[in-house]
Amino acid sequence: MTDTIETIFLEERRYPPSEDFARQVNAQPDIYEQDFETFWEDEGRERVTWFEPFSKLYEWEPPYTKWFLGGTLNVCFNGVDRHVEAGMGDKVAYHWEGELQRDVVRFANALKKLGVEKGTPVAIYMGVVPELPVAMLACTRLGAPHTVVFGGFSADSLSGRMNDMECEVLITQDEAWRRGSPVPLKKTADEAMAAAPGVRASVVFRRTGNDVPMQAGRDHWWHELEDGVSDDPASCPCEPMDADDLLFLMYTSGTTAKPKGNRSSTPRRPRFART
Repeated sequence: MTDTIETIFLEERRYPPSEDFARQVNAQPDIYEQDFETFWEDEGRERVTWFEPFSKLYEWEPPYTKWFLGGTLNVCFNGVDRHVEAGMGDKVAYHWEGELQRDVVRFANALKKLGVEKGTPVAIYMGVVPELPVAMLACTRLGAPHTVVFGGFSADSLSGRMNDMECEVLITQDEAWRRGSPVPLKKTADEAMAAAPGVRASVVFRRTGNDVPMQAGRDHWWHELEDGVSDDPASCPCEPMDADDLLFLMYTSGTTAKPKGNRSSTPRRPRFART
């Protein structure tokens, strides 16, 4: 027996696009004519707004890579504020009656009431509602790393992810609608929080309006937490973040083993990359 792997079948067929289609794409063949450092430096400066510009494109120390060294930015700013400042504040962000920037600022200020700040791990366990991306962007604005857990997952799946990430705050809702029937998200969240002692507070968005248990001192209604807070962007500026700072963790499904948290950037702090 040898230590080599034999290739049984080598696929060499190619399916080039039509000339009409090729003319419409953004990535034309000339992008391969420049070296990758020049390309990514140009892309990084043109397509991203930096609070502090990066001084070095990357640093490679196997097995880790750091990108855009010295630069600070905020993903929420680049996803929302940047476009408002460019005069596109009246353009559709997503089809919903509301102002995304002010919705994000208002909820970010509400989260600050619970002590959420840069570095505070947050879990989001919601249905498909516009408040879900609002919650994600609010965490991003504050520099709080978050994980989004599918609303169909069990209490064990939710608590496992919250414990692994050491989440302090959970954002959820009373119930969700699925195929015309309510899904008891808050009930499942309560079971998960009982097994995740590090979670000190939860925010509950009212979706169906049905009664759900609320634990005094821990659970807070979304709309009540927002009462009286400002939605002025100046009241909650975007937190400057290093290019490699943790943005979010996306966990594997756990089908074959314990779910693993995959960083949205290169690992720099092993605490958030445990397996």
